[in-house]
Amino acid sequence: MRFSIASTALALAGAAHATYWTFSDASVSVGSKTSDKTVETFSETDRIRRTVSFGHQDTLKVALTTKEGSKAKRPHQAFLVLREASGLEAPFALTVKESGKGVVQISHKDLPAQLLTAAAPLEASLVLGSTGSTKGSVTPAFDIAVKLDPGHPTPSPDAPLRYGKLAEIHHIFRADPKNPPRIVSLVFSLAVLATVPALFIGWIGLGGNFGHASKAIGNAPLSHALFFGSIIAMEAVFFLYYSAWNLFQTLPVMGVVAVVAFLSGTKALGEVQARRLAGER
Repeated sequence: MRFSIASTALALAGAAHATYWTFSDASVSVGSKTSDKTVETFSETDRIRRTVSFGHQDTLKVALTTKEGSKAKRPHQAFLVLREASGLEAPFALTVKESGKGVVQISHKDLPAQLLTAAAPLEASLVLGSTGSTKGSVTPAFDIAVKLDPGHPTPSPDAPLRYGKLAEIHHIFRADPKNPPRIVSLVFSLAVLATVPALFIGWIGLGGNFGHASKAIGNAPLSHALFFGSIIAMEAVFFLYYSAWNLFQTLPVMGVVAVVAFLSGTKALGEVQARRLAGER
């Protein structure tokens, strides 16, 4: 019996010294730009007895100071929870500073349709909690009577507010680029072809000699054939890209032709340089 009484006394002493999250200087104000604000105060032991009227143009503001025991401090969680008669709840987080000063503001647009159209007043409770050994608290603070605007329809509680089937999205991609008019392409093609005779004339004027063609082919037949063929093939790739191919078809073929032109051109031009160094032109 003595042990039981002592254990009970120790438990009661521990409960008396347990630390809870509390608050002080709590007030709720309701008003709008066109009406005066009504301010009520409450505490953890004394809730507001009168039902707070919350009009459709009003803003409801709750301000307080959170405390860990007797020391003002910011908790990890601070919510004002609105609950209707069926048990549906909507939490609204308070913005709390390091000093414990916290505030939350609510307007009609913030309320779910189920709470906005509730027949009975909503119960507002303050929920405080944090990590560590300090116990959290849930404190009923006041009741709210939501007043709707008779001039504007209110959404049905059954209507989806945030989720639901949306209209089908049809993606419209940019049309493929069109070729320029044929006359423009023809003019530029003739301009390019006109440079070919000028190229040969300039080559002959610089000392070009067709008589060395047989000797060049005899010295490096494969290199000269592949190098000349790769030049023709590259021009054919450009023509196909212009007329039919897309970029993904063109790039791989262009890469292969470029490698062939580089390898064969190195040997072919090396053979030409060797003849020039030997005094043959």
